[in-house]
Amino acid sequence: MTDDLMTIREMCEAFDVTPRTLRFYEAKELLQPIREGQRRLYTRRERARLKLILRGRRFGFSLEEIRQLLELYDIDEKGETQLRAVYEAARARLADMVAQRDELTQAIAELEDQLAWGKSILDRMGQTDKAAE
Repeated sequence: MTDDLMTIREMCEAFDVTPRTLRFYEAKELLQPIREGQRRLYTRRERARLKLILRGRRFGFSLEEIRQLLELYDIDEKGETQLRAVYEAARARLADMVAQRDELTQAIAELEDQLAWGKSILDRMGQTDKAAE
């Protein structure tokens, strides 16, 4: 195997994904490995694309958003168009994540208040039950 090509097994080991995941991304046309019969060979380009796909998924981008960003590289090989689009998409995603975090922080605080209220009621009920004994 040349340094430039990796088998599906090598890709799975290198990126900690399953063969099913790679085949799924291939079916969604996000990856396009070289096909030699049943064998799939992944180039450096496909490895870079997989790295971007996995990073995009971790950040919460949809597969369609990832596909659109990857396709921009095919239009502009310098990558400027893609970089600008990724930058703007990432800024928007970060704003969404911060808003989600803030909402979650508020929900946690409210739940903690409710639990404290419930515990105080239960504590008082327990004291009443002991007094009745």
